[in-house]
Amino acid sequence: MADIPFGQRAVPMLAYEDVGLAVERLGAMFGFVEHGERFADPDGTVTHAEVELGGALIVLGDPGRAYQNPDRHARDCAAARHWLEAPNVVDGALIYVDDVAACIMRARENGATILRDLEAQPFGRLFVAADHEGHRWMFLQPPATAS
Repeated sequence: MADIPFGQRAVPMLAYEDVGLAVERLGAMFGFVEHGERFADPDGTVTHAEVELGGALIVLGDPGRAYQNPDRHARDCAAARHWLEAPNVVDGALIYVDDVAACIMRARENGATILRDLEAQPFGRLFVAADHEGHRWMFLQPPATAS
């Protein structure tokens, strides 16, 4: 099989209104680092970037001017507002981490919206947060590393 980045067979692809800003904010909020090359339109608008955290690769893309991020869409649409009332990941990503307590502290300190506070589940400790555009992220520390 061809070389698969980080050994992942599925890679989340999330749309952002401002991909360049998303790289910066995801780094600050959750510790993601940019991976690989950015692509941009001739006007400098970043249209594609990749970020990585602990071996999890996420592709970020700009689908064009008509796109509305989850926060903006919810302001204009009652149905979206309603389904975003749930503190769960509606569309987003699950990221396994080694230290979920440190991750939630960083998220809080850097402006993430905590939707579900740190909690213990049979499958590990987790929290759910929304980023600056309203995308939802679940961070999970499996039981073998949870303390």
